[in-house]
Amino acid sequence: MTTYYKEFQKVLLSVDCIIFGFDNNKLKILIGRRQLDPGRGEWSLYGGFVRSDESLDEAANRTLFELTGLKKVYMRQVGAFGSVDRDPGERVVSVAYYALINVDDYADKQRLEHGVEWVEVDKIPTMYSDHNEMVNRALKLMREKIKTRPISFQLLPPLFTLTQLQHLYEAVIGEEVDKRNFRKRIKEMDYIEKTELIDKTHSKRGAALYRFNKKIFDEDPNFKL
Repeated sequence: MTTYYKEFQKVLLSVDCIIFGFDNNKLKILIGRRQLDPGRGEWSLYGGFVRSDESLDEAANRTLFELTGLKKVYMRQVGAFGSVDRDPGERVVSVAYYALINVDDYADKQRLEHGVEWVEVDKIPTMYSDHNEMVNRALKLMREKIKTRPISFQLLPPLFTLTQLQHLYEAVIGEEVDKRNFRKRIKEMDYIEKTELIDKTHSKRGAALYRFNKKIFDEDPNFKL
């Protein structure tokens, strides 16, 4: 470290991860009880301080990996939160990120080891500091994004039904959509492929299984994740 800027007050920098999952037709996030002071025992997002040798994105990805063991996860920055009194311990500025993961990819054993749990977004309790505000801002950004970009596939298994996709879309935007119009729009998208496989777990007749074709999507100049 250099000897510059000694005349200025140092500020701590942290990252907080808002991890979304989709389970039982509900959009959920991972939260747990805070393990350090101040605020020990309060509900909280999972986060950590940025190290001197890493960028913000690197810190966010490291924090996510420490909690889930997952890499190459869809993650986007939500924004910075820097109210002077947001942390009673020190002057801390936090940069929030939201991530989308398939719930089945996250081992339940690992979840229990970290003491976190999946909570439906409409049942989130009051959390430490400004963490509720972080979640609300992340939801707003995701709702805007999902209407124009296929980010929903990050939350689904490799094979899914159109009903699952519709339920996910409705869970994110917080309102019902017209089934006929939704399916018509989906079937017009070349990168959503119908397979020959049938899902019979929810009905005797079964429903066709679809998949997201990333290659076709990547070759389309009109779309970008």
